Amino acid sequence: MGTCGSCGLFDDPYEKQLLQKKDCVSNLLKPFYTEELIIFDSPQSHYRARAEFRIWHEGSRCSYAMGNIDKNAAITIEECFKVIKPIENRMWRLLEAINGSQELSRKLFGVEFLASTTDECLVTMLYHRKLDDQWIEAASGLEDSLDISLIGRSRKQKIILSRDFTIERLLIDNTLYTYRQYEGGFTQPNPYVNTKMIEWVISCIKEDSKRHLLESYCGLGNFTLPLSKQFTKILATEISKNSIKAAKENCVINSIENIEFVRLSSEEMTQALNHIREFRRLAEVDLESYHFSHVLVDPPRAGLDDDTKKLISEIDNIAYISCNPETLSRDLEELNMTHEVSDAALFDQFPHTQHIESGVILRRKR
Repeated sequence: MGTCGSCGLFDDPYEKQLLQKKDCVSNLLKPFYTEELIIFDSPQSHYRARAEFRIWHEGSRCSYAMGNIDKNAAITIEECFKVIKPIENRMWRLLEAINGSQELSRKLFGVEFLASTTDECLVTMLYHRKLDDQWIEAASGLEDSLDISLIGRSRKQKIILSRDFTIERLLIDNTLYTYRQYEGGFTQPNPYVNTKMIEWVISCIKEDSKRHLLESYCGLGNFTLPLSKQFTKILATEISKNSIKAAKENCVINSIENIEFVRLSSEEMTQALNHIREFRRLAEVDLESYHFSHVLVDPPRAGLDDDTKKLISEIDNIAYISCNPETLSRDLEELNMTHEVSDAALFDQFPHTQHIESGVILRRKR
C-alpha cells in the first residue's frame, strides 16, 4: 500500500485529505457560495463496489496488477483494502483458481468486479483469445464454488454463464430500494456515500412546492427512484441503452409508476423540449403535460453543454451533481445569472484519491 496508483493519497491522514478537497471545492465555489460546505465522508476501507485489475503473467503464475503511483509502470498487488468485502472475500480465491487452471489463465489480461452490499458479486474475465467450450467448462465450476456470476469476454465475444447483473438494495430516506445493476453499465462506485448523496438532495428539496422533475444523465435510476416520492411525475433521460433498460426494470421491481425513462442524450433532450427536433423515442410521451419545477443533472467530467445550461436556467430549482468541481464552477458562471446557490456539499466517493464529487442546489433569483 502507498505505491499503488489507484490510491495516490494513501499516505496522508484521511482528515487531511478531506480538508484539501474541501478547500479545493470551497475556493472554486467562492464566487457563488460563501457558506460552510457540508462534507459527507466515506469509510476509510472496504468502500468500493466496482474494481478493475490487470492480470500480470510471470512465468506460469498470474497476479493482480495496477499502475504504480508514478504512472510509469505496473505493480503486482497482494491486498486491496478499498474493495468492499464481497469482492475481497472472492478475489483471492478466484486468483487461486486461475493459477490452478491453464484454461482460465491462458491469455487472460484483466478481471472486473461489480458487487453489492447484499453480498452479490459479478466477475468479468477479459481475454486476448476466443473462448470456447473448454473455457466454459473450466469457468462454470467457479460460479458455485465462489458464489459469483461470471462473464467471459474477448474481442466481439461475451459469454454469460448465468446472468450479467447484480442486485443492490439501499435504504434511502427510510425506504428500501432495489437496483438491478448490469455489467458494463454505470454504477456509483461507493454505495455508502451514494446513499448520503441521494439523501442530501432529498433533504434540500423536501419542503419545496414541487410539480414535475426533469432529470438528465439518469443512469439506471440511482437518484430517480428515491426522488419519485417527492414529485407527481418525472421525465428522466440517459443516452445508454443498457442503463435505460436497467432503469425501466428497476421501476417495475420497485413498483414505481410515475417515471418516464427515455433514451436521449442531454443535447437531444434539450432539442426535444425546445421543439427543435422530434424523436420517435418520444412518440408515447406527452411532453406538453410536463411543468418542471425542478431539474437534476449529473453530467460527466466535461460538464454541461451550452444548450442544456440555457434550458435548465429556465427551471426554478436545479440540483447539479458534479464529478469535476472545475467544470461545475465554469457552469455556475452562466447559471448564476438566473439562479443562486442555496446549498453545497462534498461527497467523498473516492477516498485516498484526488477525485472529488460535489453538488449544489440552485434557486431562481427573485
